[in-house]
Amino acid sequence: MSRILSKTKQVFDMVIFGATGDLARRKLLPAIYNAFIENNFDESSKIYCVGRQEISQEEYCQKALEFAQLTKQKIDNDKWAAFTQQIEYIKIEFNNVEEYNKLYELLDINRTSIYYLSTAPEFFNTIISNLAKVNLNHANSRIVLEKPLGHDLQSSEEINNFVAQYFTENQIYRIDHFLGKESVQNLMAIRFGNTLFEALWRRQWVHSVQITVAEDLGVGSRGDFYENTGALRDMLQNHLLQLLCIVAMEPPSSLDADIIRDEKLKVLRSLKPLNEEDVINNVIRGQYKAGTINGESVKAYIDEEHVLEDSHTETFVALKAEIQNWRWAGVPFYLRTGKRMQEKVAEIVIQFKDIPCKIFPTSGQNVGNRLIIRIQPEETVQLFFSAKEPGDGNRLKPVYLDLDFNKMFTNSRRTDGYERLLLDVIRGNLSLFVRRDEQLAAWKWVMPILESWDNLKIIPRQYAAGTWGPGGSSALLAKDGVFWHEDIS
Repeated sequence: MSRILSKTKQVFDMVIFGATGDLARRKLLPAIYNAFIENNFDESSKIYCVGRQEISQEEYCQKALEFAQLTKQKIDNDKWAAFTQQIEYIKIEFNNVEEYNKLYELLDINRTSIYYLSTAPEFFNTIISNLAKVNLNHANSRIVLEKPLGHDLQSSEEINNFVAQYFTENQIYRIDHFLGKESVQNLMAIRFGNTLFEALWRRQWVHSVQITVAEDLGVGSRGDFYENTGALRDMLQNHLLQLLCIVAMEPPSSLDADIIRDEKLKVLRSLKPLNEEDVINNVIRGQYKAGTINGESVKAYIDEEHVLEDSHTETFVALKAEIQNWRWAGVPFYLRTGKRMQEKVAEIVIQFKDIPCKIFPTSGQNVGNRLIIRIQPEETVQLFFSAKEPGDGNRLKPVYLDLDFNKMFTNSRRTDGYERLLLDVIRGNLSLFVRRDEQLAAWKWVMPILESWDNLKIIPRQYAAGTWGPGGSSALLAKDGVFWHEDIS
């Protein structure tokens, strides 16, 4: 998603709460470091890393460097040393309001103050109210909230109501790191920057849409978190529905943040509501059992650390959704997410309708015209079509055009999703952040699924780790004569 960015270097104070956690050290600080070495903000800006551990400034920066070195990016020790001159570690007990005076003395309320809540959600209210008690929720402040923002519709609204007491909506940045990925932004460029695709992007020409976010990893040490969350809340309610919105939204009149978010909201409100019968027939709930990933045996979800031995938490969800508007009526959208699947991949597949009259014989599987936008692990766009095989016959064979962003833009540095989103927070650009009414609409749509699972006692279907999920996932599409992308590749 292209944005016009100010060439003026930004000056700000950023406060990262939960700075000793994995997210801060593996994602946030490396992202800010990259922005620093790219000269994207003024050197007088400060990064205040707030944690509850009693450690020295030097020890914190060294630990942060060790975490950063575990990422795929290269860290220059001299540049890192220069970057750490802008970092200050502060020990604060989140529930002790008196300790927030340390921040009040350090922050300049005449410039932008950014508060990033990289903590468990149960600390959100405490941190926000204590910031307000020392008058740090001023007009130049912005607050960044990490998911999960609530466990259901009611708890989400409770959090949003609380935050709204202290910050206005245009000061609140609900972050979804998927929206910062280059391929996600390119999805809008492909749609709204090319006559070829925009003309075909509608029910008259699109047969179906698949959105998949699959991981080969299990829950690891996050079993206690996952037991209270599950795949539907963790991935589908936010990441996948946001991707669906970008795929299905109407062309915005401009790249203004609220205009874009208005169009996304229309999609969420157009989703066909699900009743219990829909949940039974069109939603597949799964949980991984023991299996093999990359030649190595892995254990079942119920054997993971901090997981109940009789757990019914889902690690996989696949469902069929429908959008009831003029552009998409009758086009099925298949959404799928899961852990311990065959490979790590996030992709969007636009399957176009077949030609009405076939005059050429084909060789191999006839896959028709498909557009595949891959978000991870690599960022590519592939367009499948049919071409004549060489020789004296007229047989068609599936071929594809392949755009690999790393190969196409060799002189451009690929930015991480968090880096792009953090720069947007610094610049005050809300385009890639979720507005409250969007979040409300998403929760309203998924709540009938959660309620039906509880009311009908629907337990997850087992699937072996290293596969593409329960068999019912493929059957869900087969009823419509459709196959998951990997089954026709």
